[in-house]
Amino acid sequence: MKMFTRLSVLVLVAITVSACSEQEARIELPQPVALSEESVGHYCNMSILEHTGPKAQIHLADNPHPIWFSQVRDGIAFIRSPEEQEDAVVVYVNDMGKATEWDFPGDDTWIDAKAAWFVIGSRKTGGMGTPEVIPFGDEQTASAFTAENGGLVVQLAGIPDAYVLGPAGLGESAQISMTGVDQ
Repeated sequence: MKMFTRLSVLVLVAITVSACSEQEARIELPQPVALSEESVGHYCNMSILEHTGPKAQIHLADNPHPIWFSQVRDGIAFIRSPEEQEDAVVVYVNDMGKATEWDFPGDDTWIDAKAAWFVIGSRKTGGMGTPEVIPFGDEQTASAFTAENGGLVVQLAGIPDAYVLGPAGLGESAQISMTGVDQ
């Protein structure tokens, strides 16, 4: 009987430890934050409200305030840059399929970049007038956008580093290496 009691206690401890580990694994992500006058671009130090097109906000570990980017391209460059050693918890981007207008996508269009479909290499530029990584909530809307504006539909992992970390002023003649798309 003592053996059964010890075994029961061990099983109970194992279940408790397992439940705690599962709770820690399910960390609640911060919600997207609405743009305001205090939303200043990380790289340009300008008000995000002064720029048109899709934007990005990145929430870092141990920081209650997001860092802002006037272009999605810059936000992705931040998380991929070897110089930026920040721990990104979540990256939100504007779903341009839900935006009622290109210039000001609105605060109700934020989606997790991990779930987004992106158009790269299109003729449409971002808020700083350079090539943009344009996010959409679904692949079909992104594909419809490319039919009108050119480009290639990819998910976050499919965006070549050279597209976001390379020179921004490549324009329409930019070749997207690694994807086979030539504008």
